[in-house]
Amino acid sequence: MSWGSELWDQFDNLEKHTQSGIEFVERYTKFVKERSEIEINYAKQIKNLSKKYQPKKNSKEEEENKYTSCRAFLSTLNELNDYAGQHEVIAENLTSQIITELLRYLTELKAERKSHFHDGRKAQQHIECSWKQLESSKRRFERDCKEADRAQQYFERMDADINVTKADVEKARQQAQMRHQMAADSKSEYSNFLTKFNQEQNEHYYTLIPNIFQKLQEMEERRIERVGVSMKTYAEVDREVLPIVGKCLDGMTKAAESIEPKTDSKQVVESYKSGFEPPGDVEFEDYGPGQSMKRTVSETSLSNSRGEAKERPSKSKGKLWPFIKNKNKLMSLLTSPHQPPPAPPASSPPSPSAVPNDPQSPKQNKEPLSNRFNEFMASKPKMTCLRSLRRGVSVCDFSHLPPEQRRKKLQAKIDDLNKDIQKEMDQKDALTKMKGVYEKNPQMGDPASVDPRLVEMAMNIEKLQSEVQKFEGWLAEVEGRLPSKSDPPRRQSGLYETQNSNSSTVANNCAQDRESPDGSYTEEQSSETQVKVAIANTPEFDDEFDDGDEETLPTIGTCKAIYQFEGHNEGTISVTEGELLYVIEEDKGDGWTRVRRNEEEEGYVPTSYVEVLLETNAKGAMTYI
Repeated sequence: MSWGSELWDQFDNLEKHTQSGIEFVERYTKFVKERSEIEINYAKQIKNLSKKYQPKKNSKEEEENKYTSCRAFLSTLNELNDYAGQHEVIAENLTSQIITELLRYLTELKAERKSHFHDGRKAQQHIECSWKQLESSKRRFERDCKEADRAQQYFERMDADINVTKADVEKARQQAQMRHQMAADSKSEYSNFLTKFNQEQNEHYYTLIPNIFQKLQEMEERRIERVGVSMKTYAEVDREVLPIVGKCLDGMTKAAESIEPKTDSKQVVESYKSGFEPPGDVEFEDYGPGQSMKRTVSETSLSNSRGEAKERPSKSKGKLWPFIKNKNKLMSLLTSPHQPPPAPPASSPPSPSAVPNDPQSPKQNKEPLSNRFNEFMASKPKMTCLRSLRRGVSVCDFSHLPPEQRRKKLQAKIDDLNKDIQKEMDQKDALTKMKGVYEKNPQMGDPASVDPRLVEMAMNIEKLQSEVQKFEGWLAEVEGRLPSKSDPPRRQSGLYETQNSNSSTVANNCAQDRESPDGSYTEEQSSETQVKVAIANTPEFDDEFDDGDEETLPTIGTCKAIYQFEGHNEGTISVTEGELLYVIEEDKGDGWTRVRRNEEEEGYVPTSYVEVLLETNAKGAMTYI
């Protein structure tokens, strides 16, 4: 069905219809553009999500990747990143295959439509102009005919009147003839215009307008077809990425199926197995009548006497306090001042020199465990701190680790060194061959230029081989010390593994002990010094209390200094009267409160020197002065 024959009189409606078609294409183009922007934003958010949960380097998350569940999650994140890339592909294809093409087509479509309707308006104006000319000639012919009739009637009246002169009658006759001639000319002109108009009108409605409307119909059909192709492309763009998206989803499924709980449990054993045997039974120590009274130090105690330390050499280096999870509490114990806190002054704060020996200080019945370590930390003539000890010796032998873990680390180090040696040897062989080529063809290069590099590689190989021998020696030492399953269990302490001593050793040790006024026992300085040296020689001590692994204690309240205190002792902090501080550990009964000034400055102050206000959710929920 043709628009030219059926819609010859619907010029205005066709103009509106074609305009609405162009607006529809513009609306569909805008829709595809917004879909493309959504795909880009979605892909960006998915990639950011994947990046956010990627394990960070040198972090705990990276170490956890040895477990199958963590590796599966990492694979899922990688597949998710590829999945996001496919949405970027969708956005790119929508832009290049649909949006760009439709925008260019819209420009062409608007220009074509404008040209067709311009031709239609021009033909319409021409036919309207011909119609106006026809109407004008028709009115002129009608007017001339009426004038001719009036002139003829006037001539007849003049001719019948006997009183009119002959000259007047002749003049009326000539006038009538002239009017008749003008009417005849107007008739001829009207006839010509009518014939011309009919021809132009026939051509307008049967030739010009049908041709223009036919072109508009073809243009509209091409527009509709183009929209259909674009909609099909819109679906194909999504369908093209479905295979890759399916592979990404299959990869996620495969990663999930690769999780093996038994393997992860085995990996936990491999990661944390120490190689030690469980401790044996504790021997009975008789304190009955006739027995030497002595507060003997068990193998599991933290300290040991000098005699025991000498006669009971350490066979293995156990982990320090393996069941203590919160290192901050232990560090609080080790760094707490061992002197009793000074009494508050009556009017003015005491001098710093008077603080440790204040006669009004409450006398402790028993020296706390932290006293030993504070004296050890403060004995600068022998050792500044444990960290300096670690810096003074090489730690590449992994002696700070349990035997089983140390064996694995040493084996891994040996494997890495062997790989480096093989790499150096391969490079050396290549240079040797190059030198041979230079010797046969001097024009290609100087053989002597290769010698320095060969010497350097030989030195590197020798150095690496010596490192391998050193690590192999350590490995052999560790493998020789690892207990076999047939060995009987023996008691092990956190610091030492001791052997049973004879009764004479016990008697000697008893002589080195002294009894405090309240009846409790304390070791002599000789035993104390031996404990310090033994602890200082234990690599695990420094590793256990490394500052980088400490957790910051939470704030449990605030306090205000009511007296000035000069903290010269190890673990104390100086405060001024009226200063506000944060409380991170309340008084444990020894007369000291642990406070913090800022993130890097904290220590102990006498509880009687501050007014403490604990938070309501803190332990105790009370205020004391």
